[in-house]
Formats: sequence, structure tokens, C-alpha cells
Amino acid sequence: MMDVAQRAGVSPMTVSRALKDGTSVSAKTREKVAKAAEDLGYVFDSTASNLRSQKSNFVAVTIPSINNANFAQTVRGLSDGLRPSGLQILLGYTDYDTAQEEQLIEQLLTRRPEAIVVTGGKHTPRARRLLENAGIPVVETWDLPEDPIGNVVGFSNAAAVGRLVDHLVEQGRRKIAFIGGDTTRDTRGADRRLGFLHAMERHGLLSDRLIAVGTPPISMREGANAMGRLLDTMPDTEAVICVSDLSAFGALTECQRRGVAVPDRMSVAGFGDYDIGQICVPSMTTINPFPIEIGQQSARVILDLLEGKPTDRILTIVPELLVRESTQLTPSHRV
Repeated sequence: MMDVAQRAGVSPMTVSRALKDGTSVSAKTREKVAKAAEDLGYVFDSTASNLRSQKSNFVAVTIPSINNANFAQTVRGLSDGLRPSGLQILLGYTDYDTAQEEQLIEQLLTRRPEAIVVTGGKHTPRARRLLENAGIPVVETWDLPEDPIGNVVGFSNAAAVGRLVDHLVEQGRRKIAFIGGDTTRDTRGADRRLGFLHAMERHGLLSDRLIAVGTPPISMREGANAMGRLLDTMPDTEAVICVSDLSAFGALTECQRRGVAVPDRMSVAGFGDYDIGQICVPSMTTINPFPIEIGQQSARVILDLLEGKPTDRILTIVPELLVRESTQLTPSHRV
């Protein structure tokens, strides 16, 4: 800072004030200081300022996976929503492990974030206590927990899959299967499986066609393997709902390898509205959970809470059923 001050011909205090918004420094002086800082490659160190103001200027975020397009879009929406306020994101991923989430929450809270956003509404008892006692806004996303910790921006995964079941039943399908992963780790996947079971029961149909495929996130290869097991063990199956579009794409390609016509012989549906589901042949029926909107609404909730404005405690996102070619039967093929 002293080097910048010397180069700009001002005091170090003036440099400090000129590099912060909302201070009484003339535009000419501010421009001169900015030019000197740029020439020297100087970056303002906000640590001491943050200690004085008791603000860290970042929001902590936990997501299950860093290579999942849906969660990446949620982070994007959150980041875009927070950017005008100057708040930045400190990101950590839990690998679908609630014990890992607990450790991550503890580590993030030691850095005194302005708020914390977590994915899902199911946590270890200790993680829940940490969040309840954090003294900052807490936003749970991608879920509708029965007992929210703070605020919620999410939807019912069970109800969303129930809509897929309703659609397939309307198409005349009765022997419907579900492909999913380890339900002890992926709590949202477990809710989708539960939604399948409840919807099948509501329609008076058997719900025993359940294919489990290991640790989430479920890959295309695992989806293909699961579809192969389903065709081998229950060849009379008429439709399958997969826990994600990626596993559904794997299931679709396995059908193609085996000469099983989709959708005439087998209907296939996914979850997430990934790009691959839009461009595959046939295109994939899926659920759009509006991941960007989840992030944007979470940002709005955080900013309102930090400014002391009233805000809805629970913001419910309504996922959209996107019916595409993989389940669209012609009248002549409907049962």
C-alpha cells in the first residue's frame, strides 16, 4: 500500500479509502490510485478490514458433487444473485456423505461466513446442531424438509417422481421399474424411490421392480448395467424410471444394444433435464427441477435476511414434467 501511495503521490490512508466503495475520495484521486495499483499489480488485502467490520463477505455452500450439472447450475444462479452485493462463494462438496457434510459444515463455519447454503434437508444430529447454533442465515435447498433449520428453497423429490409414474400410467404402462443408487447416501434419490413406491401404490400397481446400482452419483455405465439386469430378470417390464438423466441415458443405450424399441416396447424416463436428455435419440422424458432458479431464489433469501427484510421461510419450486419421445406412445401402442 505504501508503494501505491508513493507512486500515486498520496498517503497510505488515502489509498485505503480510494480502494473501497462509499468513501469520500474524489474521482480524480480514486482514478490515480487505481492506475498506480494496476501498474504495480497490487490487490487490496481485506483481512484487517474484515476483522474490524466482523464481516467475511462470503457465503458458504455445500453440494454433493462438483461435476453434476444440476448442482453446478444452482451454484451459478446463487453466485449471479449474490454478485451485485459483493458477496462471494466458498464451495465445498460432500460426496453424498452426511458424515463428510458434518465435517465440512464445521470447517466452513470456522471461517465465519455471512450465510450458509446446504443441499438437502437431512443431516447428522451434530451437523444440525452446528447449523442451528451458527447465528447466520441457513438455507436448505433441493428438498422440502419436514423440520427446516432456517429457510428452504426446494421441492418434493417424491412428488416429482410421482408425476412421472402418473404420466406412464396414463400411457397405459403398468409394469414399471425404478433404477436408483444407495439410498443411505443419496437422500434425494431415496425420496425419489419413495415417491415411486407411493405412486405405484396409489394406482394399485405392484412396486417390486426395484434395481439398486451402488454408490451415487449413478453413472451412464451403471444405468446401462442396471437396465441389463432388469431385462434379464424381469423381461416383461414395460417402463423404467431412473434416478437421473445420466442413468436413464445408460438404460436407453442398453435397450438399443439389445434391440428393445423405445418407447414402443419400453418407456424410459429420467430426472434432471440434462443436456444429454434433450439431444439423445429418442429424446428423454424427464423432470426439470429448475436448478438455476433454486440458486437465484437462495441468493434473494440470503440478501433479504442480511438486510433485515421479511422473507418467506419456505420457497417451493415446482418442477416441470417434460414429456419427450422416450415415453410418448402412439395410440396403437398403448395398452
